[in-house]
Amino acid sequence: MSEKKIERRGLGRGLSALMADVNLVSPSAEPSQKRAEHRIPVEKLEPNPDQPRRDFEPALLEELAASIREKGVIQPLIVRKHPKKEDFFEIVAGERRWRAAQIAQLHDLPVVVRDLDDIEVLELAIIENIQRADLNSIEEAMGYRQLMERFGHTQEKLAEALSKSRSHIANLIRLLQLPDEVQTWVREGKLSAGHARALITTENPVALALEVIAKGLSVRETERLAKPRQETGVTATKAPAPKSEKDADTRALEQDLSANLGMRVVIDHKGLDGGYLTVTYRTLDQLDELCQVLSAPH
Repeated sequence: MSEKKIERRGLGRGLSALMADVNLVSPSAEPSQKRAEHRIPVEKLEPNPDQPRRDFEPALLEELAASIREKGVIQPLIVRKHPKKEDFFEIVAGERRWRAAQIAQLHDLPVVVRDLDDIEVLELAIIENIQRADLNSIEEAMGYRQLMERFGHTQEKLAEALSKSRSHIANLIRLLQLPDEVQTWVREGKLSAGHARALITTENPVALALEVIAKGLSVRETERLAKPRQETGVTATKAPAPKSEKDADTRALEQDLSANLGMRVVIDHKGLDGGYLTVTYRTLDQLDELCQVLSAPH
């Protein structure tokens, strides 16, 4: 059901070297630190098909294009020789600058050519975006998940390497449990990450998200809306049985398991009588991943 997994690697010299490549194009880098640059025609450059950034705000591209017209492209793009087209190059980092340069009608761009394999290209593209661009919350979450699933990086090591808190990474990854419609509204800016987090454990996040958007509710109002009906004071023909509140440790464990699996996990603890752990998958690929996790040797 799933493609062959890429061999996992630890956070060793590989990520450190790639982080150095991200810093390579920093405007503050010393000239001696920069590798030899080349100028390549715009039409000879093509975007990376595995680029995690999918949404490019037209207004922001126009703003960058105006800056490029005035000052040129200050930061060179990182590229590699195209794996399928002779005399063409694939953009590893800098697609936004390439798009803006075309709007500014530039004919060629400064680039640094690197010899990178497919795995390094994807990893560098993700890191470059997370570190240097304003990804929306869903794109950022997908970047973290790719780094974890495809390269074996843990949340703790990513937090340390990327100067992010572990809770920041875990909370964003939890957003990927939401239905595609809700994720799309986050990508479009109709919902904030805070709104989306409040909807994760609800039974019908799509319907609640539509209500939040229509009424322009705040995050706090959304949190109140997302509480179970018996807690919001809604009258019913028959009063529901009181439901015990989960303790903080159980909720934290649910969140950690959900973030690590990329799927919704619910724990129903019955005390001395045991309990239930429910994992909800949304696609066959997720089911396949879950089966691999459960059947992996210990």
